[in-house]
Amino acid sequence: QGQFVESGGGLVQPGGSLRLSCAASGFTFSTYAMSWYRQAPGKERELVAGISRLGYTTNYADSVKGRFTISRENAKNTMYLQMNSLKPEDTAVYYCNRGIGTAGESSRLWGSWGQGTQVTVSS
Repeated sequence: QGQFVESGGGLVQPGGSLRLSCAASGFTFSTYAMSWYRQAPGKERELVAGISRLGYTTNYADSVKGRFTISRENAKNTMYLQMNSLKPEDTAVYYCNRGIGTAGESSRLWGSWGQGTQVTVSS
């Protein structure tokens, strides 16, 4: 129970910006904390940013702090990730899911993931 559709990725130059969206369905969105994750080729899926149920509390990986902003609109069952000052090391497939733990914890608790959206930062 739970479906996620990530969108907004693309190819951008270093220093550019993208805004990702996560449309959720199949559960009561407003009752769950949510997170963005990313996975680069050959790497483990990692936690990027998390947000509490009402959006009052956020947290970020050190690698993106000050550049990315997570937000949500519960009335639209949608979460966002504004990404500024993008770097080549941000290149990855970006996913969303319930919870604010590791990707492994989300897999064990909820099982399902969306297809993700590809972000490529290159000159």
